[in-house]
Amino acid sequence: MNPKDFLSMADLSAADIAQILAIAARLKSRRAPSRSLAGKSLGMIFQKPSTRTAVSFAVAMYELGGLALTLSEQQLQLKRGETLADTARTLSRYLAGIMIRAHRHEDAEILARYADVPVINGLTDKEHPCQVLADLLTVMEAFQLKNTAGLKKLHIAYVGDGNNMAQSWLLAAALLGLRFTAACPRGYEPAKEFQRQAVVLATRSGARVKVVEDPREAVTGAHVVYTDVWTSMGQEEEAEKRREIFQRYQVNESLMECAHPKSVVLHCLPAHRDEEITAVVLEGPRSVVFQQAENRLHVQKAVLQKFLGGRAKKS
Repeated sequence: MNPKDFLSMADLSAADIAQILAIAARLKSRRAPSRSLAGKSLGMIFQKPSTRTAVSFAVAMYELGGLALTLSEQQLQLKRGETLADTARTLSRYLAGIMIRAHRHEDAEILARYADVPVINGLTDKEHPCQVLADLLTVMEAFQLKNTAGLKKLHIAYVGDGNNMAQSWLLAAALLGLRFTAACPRGYEPAKEFQRQAVVLATRSGARVKVVEDPREAVTGAHVVYTDVWTSMGQEEEAEKRREIFQRYQVNESLMECAHPKSVVLHCLPAHRDEEITAVVLEGPRSVVFQQAENRLHVQKAVLQKFLGGRAKKS
């Protein structure tokens, strides 16, 4: 059975991921208005600021013939004490689906528990699955791969904080049978629960996933080098401390010399130039970060079609 909600990469199977990416690639190749979600509305709840998530989901719904409603906590009654459970049950009476960009992953889970319509994770403190789908599409394009099976030929390295991006990547790699290495400072690795889950999934898929401390070990021979900000939203008071701890994890020209000669660089943006990645690398010939950003739109379309298309609410 197809999953009702998309809160985690682990909600998908390898076949689901392949299907979504194939649909996204097809939609990108002939971008044109569609009526596939005509008459359907998506509520977008934002607890955090957003550029790519907000715009890509809104444009995706528009180009699929539907409507997207931006709902901040200030607009909703959550600031006045209404529970997420009551909000979920109310919105389910109006909407075909809900996307949430949340401070706490638990808020997305509560919405999903009480909503009768699909709930999609637009970002939480634990995972960012829609971003990883866009990342995978970008890698397939960069290496001219026809399907997800081709990804198994590549070595993907993640360098930096073991945050929501690293955790969703761990699960995606484990599901798809990929070679994935994350390099993180001691104490800043992906949460143990995600590492354990990835190991279990990898035993079924044949993936090679690991977490190391040395960034050069991770990047050596890598076809894809991925990084993210060292200080995520909500961690601003740790910024100075993190800059000291993460110095040797900067993706710069010296580190990229360890990578495969035809490697590409990804960053989910926004980027802090000359912090986690140098401006030279970010703007250099190996960078595909703006192609990666564009692919959020095409992937969101595919996700929306999968989870909202043809789906009726529970009676």
